[in-house]
Amino acid sequence: MNHPNAKLVTAICIATASMVSHAQPVQRLVPNVTIYGMVDTGVEYLSKTGPSGKSLVRMPNLSGSVPSRLGFRGVEDLGGGMHAQFVLESGFGIDTGSLNQGGRMFGRQAFVGIGGNWGTVSLGRQYDNFSLALNDYTVFGPNAYSLSSLESYIPAARFDNAIAYNGKFNNLTVAANYSFGRDTVPSATGTVCAGENSADAQACKAMSAMVKYVTPGWGVAAGYSQIKGAKGAAGGLVTSDKHDMRVTLNGFVKQGPFKVGGGMIYRDNDGNAVQPRSNIYFLEGAYAATPSVSLEAMVGRLSFKDSPTGDRSTLFAVRAVYSLSKRTSVYATAGRMNNRGALTTSVSSAASGSGAAVAGQGQTGVMLGMRASF
Repeated sequence: MNHPNAKLVTAICIATASMVSHAQPVQRLVPNVTIYGMVDTGVEYLSKTGPSGKSLVRMPNLSGSVPSRLGFRGVEDLGGGMHAQFVLESGFGIDTGSLNQGGRMFGRQAFVGIGGNWGTVSLGRQYDNFSLALNDYTVFGPNAYSLSSLESYIPAARFDNAIAYNGKFNNLTVAANYSFGRDTVPSATGTVCAGENSADAQACKAMSAMVKYVTPGWGVAAGYSQIKGAKGAAGGLVTSDKHDMRVTLNGFVKQGPFKVGGGMIYRDNDGNAVQPRSNIYFLEGAYAATPSVSLEAMVGRLSFKDSPTGDRSTLFAVRAVYSLSKRTSVYATAGRMNNRGALTTSVSSAASGSGAAVAGQGQTGVMLGMRASF
């Protein structure tokens, strides 16, 4: 070649071919990785926060309409109908940028697994199946004013050191997991336990199971969870023979723009020596007024069996969501918690720290917020 650029063109072609030949083995080893997330927050007003009874205005750090998160999900085809997968997911407070779940780097989820048409087996920090059994019925999810206000365990229901199985067969899903040491890091939910313990075979163990049948128009689900205590564990579970057990039965019906869901949660908690048994009943509904506007409402009641002071909390909540795009929405939500007896249940599950109601009194909350997903 006598053209003045011929040598340059030849050099580029040789370099490109060399890069491709060296890159191919690396590409075969790297799985398909997805980066995803949600950023959600708002400004919230709460009335009558105890013990002073003064109002509070804040920017929540746990949830607005959903908790903020950043995640990495990878899947690799192993051939023969098998695949490997992993999930690493962080929860963070957008108000300060700090990590949630007790400051864990990947506090929401951190697991690796292998699967096929028979289901998936995974190892690591994973969801309690009790909370997963509630996913399909719900309209509000982990909204600031939602079922999470009556049962704070729901948005925090995860197990450390867990082995799990999940199998989906058409409309039927079955799942179970077992933890060798359920929660080793203190957090706002107060579920901490010391982890694996060779001196006590039952200390800090946990287990859960779920079965559900879901179609586009209706679904039913049942979930079970039991966590065990240990010396020094939070929530009154100070020995390994003490347990905290939950069962849920729930379902939903969806017809056109309408969805209605509801159910119950039964709890038997050895950590509460006075009122160990409680029930929660809940009903939620949504109406898709337009493709961009959703109107939602719910009612739920927590009551303690055989309570000498008639302890119960009743929650009423509404929410309107306007979708600016497929990934960005603005919302307004409001709630009212009516407490009886000695209960201080807050209407809001949106933030850790102050916010509890005055004992036996009601509390009102209002939030305006925005969320964006990627």
